[in-house]
Amino acid sequence: MVTSKVERQINLVICLLSTKQYVTAEYIRRNVSGYHDQERSAEAFNRMFERDKNDLRDLGVPLVTGPSPESGIEGYRIDPDSYSLPDITLDEQEAAAIAMAAALWDNSDVSTISQTAVLKLQAAGIDVRADDEIGVAAVSQRSLGGEQSLTPTLAAIDAGQAITFTYRAGATSSGERRTLEPWGVVTHRGRWYVVGHDRGREATRTFRLSRLSDVTAIGPAGVVHRPEHTDLQQIVADAVDAATGSDGRAARVWVAADRAAGLRRLATSSTPASFDGEEGDDLVIEIMSLSTLARMILAVGPDAVVREPAELRDLVITGLDRIAGVNA
Repeated sequence: MVTSKVERQINLVICLLSTKQYVTAEYIRRNVSGYHDQERSAEAFNRMFERDKNDLRDLGVPLVTGPSPESGIEGYRIDPDSYSLPDITLDEQEAAAIAMAAALWDNSDVSTISQTAVLKLQAAGIDVRADDEIGVAAVSQRSLGGEQSLTPTLAAIDAGQAITFTYRAGATSSGERRTLEPWGVVTHRGRWYVVGHDRGREATRTFRLSRLSDVTAIGPAGVVHRPEHTDLQQIVADAVDAATGSDGRAARVWVAADRAAGLRRLATSSTPASFDGEEGDDLVIEIMSLSTLARMILAVGPDAVVREPAELRDLVITGLDRIAGVNA
């Protein structure tokens, strides 16, 4: 039976946390479940181990290297003090943001996860109020789209399997069966996207999850891997930009200092500026979609102000009026 990627990495974390000395890669290969496959070559193990180390480091796991006391060969361990999370403290605004984020995940596939996270924070004594207490339910109940395809897609990625699915290129499309070696799922401009190698097109392709149906894993597990140094977020951004294009205009938006990270990522330039006595920056953002940009600005709240164009400013004002009416 093939050990899943997540299970294998958890086993690795447990091993490296429980040791006080550095353990070598060979020790891990022989003793950690998920690695000691007698049919796996040393080269295949090394590739798998390197990927797992990179994944753990990306997740913030503090892997420490040093010489093994037995052989002097480089070994690994996890410093328990660095691995332990500090106590979580949230102010009122941060707790409200957590509640709003949980309210967004109203789909049955993911709502249990978000609500469990909220319950754990509440059990720790953190005042994360329910959405009806902060009046955000009607505003934030917006799905990212494609949640019904998210679970089977993530399961296939975790297992290293290819997937087959029906893809609708547009609302009026009847759909086409596609086969993909999925590398990962990311969000971009409020949508889920899966990136991978399209076997039919023999090329890298990006698919919006909301346009997928009947997602099914196929083939053996452990054969699909994301190529090294692949930036999924950039692939999706490039694909979406190429598909949507620009309407030729640029927006100028003021944002408060150290706020609106999403808007800052979209900006082609940033200039220090103040608004109503508060320090911040004027961002120049190429307009791909007025409605999408307006939603992003609304999500920032009082930390973003549209300077131009007037059409975008009117959209944001209309959105604010609608929110005020809902919460009145």
